[in-house]
Amino acid sequence: MHLFYAPDIKETNELPKEEAQHCVKVLRLKEGDKITITDGVGSLYKAEIALANIKNCKVIIHEVIQSDKAWRGSLTIALAPTKNMDRNELFVEKSTEMGIDQFFFINCFHSERKVLKTERIEKTVIAAMKQSLKALKPKVHEMISFDDFINRPLEGDKFIAHCHPTSTKVELKSAIKQNCPTTILIGPEGDFSEEEVELAMQKGYIPISLSPSRLRTETAGIIAAATFHLKNYIS
Repeated sequence: MHLFYAPDIKETNELPKEEAQHCVKVLRLKEGDKITITDGVGSLYKAEIALANIKNCKVIIHEVIQSDKAWRGSLTIALAPTKNMDRNELFVEKSTEMGIDQFFFINCFHSERKVLKTERIEKTVIAAMKQSLKALKPKVHEMISFDDFINRPLEGDKFIAHCHPTSTKVELKSAIKQNCPTTILIGPEGDFSEEEVELAMQKGYIPISLSPSRLRTETAGIIAAATFHLKNYIS
């Protein structure tokens, strides 16, 4: 199954330039070949290639299928990105494959990366969405400060993962609920500062433990997403 991403497919009946190049130049698909297209907001379009051109790939849509999420509730992960972009992309890729609703990137006191351009993140998200045959593209937010993020009005359960021994923590696998909006904060490699943890707790965030081991930032993010799905995956 060839899955392509075209957010405006309903209006244009045409693949975006990058997708057209992949379809015609890389996969060597031609007129009459059948493909599936997602708009990234929950719909799959069964289509036939009408014009196989790398700049102007037109399609005929034969069927529109509404594709529901494979998980209950919603998952938002706010992560302090690492200095190494490959590791940020690994986290985004694996979380998208499992299923996630929103990515936030936060600038913390101990953050090694203070600026994050989301173009590469978006490309990784789209590739992972297509690879895992999903019809829903996670929303990617621009990087914001820790303080700005925790002051956002978010529904449901809110958790903060940290390594400080002074705070009582619960295991995420025990705290996760079914069918509940869930937000999980993952700190930088230097961890959240004690002041950040205290401020988050004042805002209703529950301190959690993800593992008895000390985890890299991207590993913690992946484990958080996997733990959420253990409770909320719809078989």
